[in-house]
Amino acid sequence: MLGIPVISVFQVISKFPYVLQELQEGPSAVSDLYKTMSDRVTGISEFMDVLDCLFALNRIEFDEEEEVLRCVERNSV
Repeated sequence: MLGIPVISVFQVISKFPYVLQELQEGPSAVSDLYKTMSDRVTGISEFMDVLDCLFALNRIEFDEEEEVLRCVERNSV
């Protein structure tokens, strides 16, 4: 095992819908998204874990030119 407590993994996963819902409303700067999510996460570390996971799952992307996060559009099959 990687040494990551299982409860921590579940805590991170449970935040996915909140972040995705915010980003579906429109792109957001990381700092603005953190301010919006600060009452839902235990701190910056958990917030970054949520973003890391969503990025790895290709659910969000970072636009370097505009410096914002946005949801990745999915094609329906």
